[in-house]
This record gives sequence, structure tokens and C-alpha cells, in this order.
Amino acid sequence: MQTYIERLPRFVETLQSIRDTLITNIVLIGQTPSPTFKEKRRTQLFMDRLADFQVDECTTDGYRNPIGIIRGTARNQPPIFVVAHLDTFFSGDSDFNYTVNQDTIQGPGIADNSVGVGVLATLPEIFRRLDLHFESDIVLAGVIQSMGKGNLRGIRHLLKTWSTPIRGAVVIEGAEIGRLDYYSAGMIRVEIECRMETDDAREPLFRPNAILVINDIINRILQLRLPQRPRSRVIFGKIDGGFKHGLIAYDATLGLEIQSDTDAMVKSIYKDIVDIVEGASHEYGVNLKMNTISNVGACNLKYNHPLVKRAGEIIHRLGLKPVSAHSESELSIFLSRNIPAVTLGISRGENHHLENATIEIEPMFRGIAQIVATIMAIDSGVCDEPVA
Repeated sequence: MQTYIERLPRFVETLQSIRDTLITNIVLIGQTPSPTFKEKRRTQLFMDRLADFQVDECTTDGYRNPIGIIRGTARNQPPIFVVAHLDTFFSGDSDFNYTVNQDTIQGPGIADNSVGVGVLATLPEIFRRLDLHFESDIVLAGVIQSMGKGNLRGIRHLLKTWSTPIRGAVVIEGAEIGRLDYYSAGMIRVEIECRMETDDAREPLFRPNAILVINDIINRILQLRLPQRPRSRVIFGKIDGGFKHGLIAYDATLGLEIQSDTDAMVKSIYKDIVDIVEGASHEYGVNLKMNTISNVGACNLKYNHPLVKRAGEIIHRLGLKPVSAHSESELSIFLSRNIPAVTLGISRGENHHLENATIEIEPMFRGIAQIVATIMAIDSGVCDEPVA
């Protein structure tokens, strides 16, 4: 009997034969707006597609995460989870009309994560076309409230309330193919808001400018001495403020993320930034507020874990080079609960977080084949033995 690695070329050929079905699901899901906290329409569409493909059970959990279950043949085996987040960065005001060309699909949220959800919804049909059967139940979960202020609430609730052990998991992201994430850095994501009263009694010449206050906070954070080990950094990712060119800005907001290999260092840097913000508030006489948006703990699989090794072999067999990085996604929640998991990417693309995001079609077939083979690897037992 051929192993799942030996069968990869045939997997790719079969997947190419259902190109239209895959693209239809990706476009249907992608053109359905799904901003964080407003995923209801995409949730229903995802469940409709699972029902059309005749999964054995289709339901939602207590937090409204949609779930499809394909029953396995061995009732004593824990289930395997395959997940993709349903929410996107884009609101319903964006133009969600996708453009499908011969080689690409373009539209807001296509890479993050309409391709992932579209493939997840198509997996029951893919398994049927490949004539695959599993010992474990396969749980296909589209999770809500993942991004930004959602703080991974969907997957947190799903795993917290799941009543049985979980054998292993695959997290699906649209990009990039060859991605093999198996560890998560500690992270705290915050927003610093500077607000001033419009009736400030100070003379206009002496009123603080909210943008300049935020700029000073950035400079003070840059003066922090961060260690090289454990690896630590502060990423300034977002800034806005003001009304018009000729008026002093009365408000400004800075979005940043603290990352480190250890939770202790993340907390230490966070406390330093709290002190900086409090000090600036007193010195400038302005209202400064620091809000925590999301956070995850540092956790990882070892590089020599069989799941990581097998996933790497699968990617190599498909003519790709595995690329690993830390992932503050659903992966971190699985790992924090000692559930072996990896994150895999489906295709290549451009402008991932812009409205004109693009994903290439042809690499998808290898990307999906690696997901199928990794599920088969978990079902064959690579996650069952403890790793020394």
C-alpha cells in the first residue's frame, strides 16, 4: 500500500480536476463580508457548503463556531481538528467582488483567509474524490472572532469546551505555501490613545499636539534595551490621528505589539511601556490610555516532533522548501493545551492585507495536497507517542 507521501503526485492531479469546485467555494465565501464580530453570514454559508457535501454532522458550538464532523472508523481514537478563521480585516464597506483570472484570484481577504475557509469547506468532497477514510473523526471548524480585538476567542472557547482529548490539528492559512509554523512567541498587542479636551485652557501655542505626544512615546520605547536572548522586539504597526493639516491634533492612536520567546520578558516590556505612557501623561498634561487588544503565551512543538518532521517531508516531496516562523494564531491555542498542531499555507500571493490582495491558483493544488497528507500523517499516529 502506498504511503501518503508516495501518493502526493496523484493527490495533486485529482485536485486539479476539481479546480472549478474549489474556486467556486473560495469566491462564494470570499465575497461574503465577515469582519470580526460580524461573521454570521459567512458562518451560515460555510455550514451550507458542508451540508451540501454531506458531512456526517453539521452544527455550531456554544460560541457559534460552525463545525462539520466526518466520522472515522475507530471509535476509540480522538478526533483530528482542521481549522481556519472566518473573520477578515475588511468591513462590509469594502468591494467584495472578486476577480478570477486564468492564474489568479483577486479580492479583499482572499489570502487572509478566504482561501483557507474555501478549502476547509471543500475538504469533504476532496476526501471523497481521493477515496480517503480515517480512523479518527475529522472536525472541520471555521472559528470566529480570531483577528485583532477578537483575540482568538472562537478557538479558545471551542477547545475549552470540547469534551474529549484531541489527537492533533492542522491550522489552514491562505498564504504562503511552504509555511510550516510549529511555535508561537509570547505576545501582547496594545493600543495607546492620546486624547485632549477641546476646551483646554492653555494658550494654543502651549497646547500639546497629540501626534507629537505619540511620537515622543515611540522614541522613549525605542530607547528600551531589549535583550537578544530571549529574542524580544516591539513592533509599531499602526498610527493615526488629527483632523486636518492646519489644526493641532487633539487625538492620536498608536498600535504596537510586544513579542518575545518568553512570557516573562513580554510582561517586563509591557510594564516598561506602561511606565512610559503614565509618565508622558503627567508631563504633557494629556489623557493617555493603554488598551490591551489581544495576547497569547509562548509555546511550541520541538523541531524533532514527528508531526513537524512529517510535515516537512511532505513539503519537500512537493518540491517546496519549508519556512518556519512564530505564529500568534489558532496554533498558539492548540499548543498551549499540549495538542500537537502545525500551521500550513495554501498558495502564493501579493498584497495580503490590502483590498487588491491576490492569490495564485496553480500552487493551491500542492498546498491542499500537503494539508491532506498531514491529516493522514496524524491519523497514522505521528502525534500519539510522547516526545522526549
